[in-house]
Amino acid sequence: MDEQAMAAALAARTQKANILGVFDVANNTVAVIESRLLGEAIHFVANASVLGYDVRAAVVEYGTAGTPDIRARGCAVLWAKYGSALLGP
Repeated sequence: MDEQAMAAALAARTQKANILGVFDVANNTVAVIESRLLGEAIHFVANASVLGYDVRAAVVEYGTAGTPDIRARGCAVLWAKYGSALLGP
């Protein structure tokens, strides 16, 4: 992710987001994750492996059509850079 895309994601942290492609390792099923704010979605994907999820195929969708999705690696980078600022108002 480039700096411009990261700044755009930070600015959009209060938009509704969907998380797809998360696998629940304990139950061997695709996890159904409820919609949440973008900042919360980034936080979840960045830290989900600790909770027993495989997020290698995870994608966070937000914004209007044409807005790039955020992959798991992008979530990790965003969380490392901005941390709890993603959860603020």
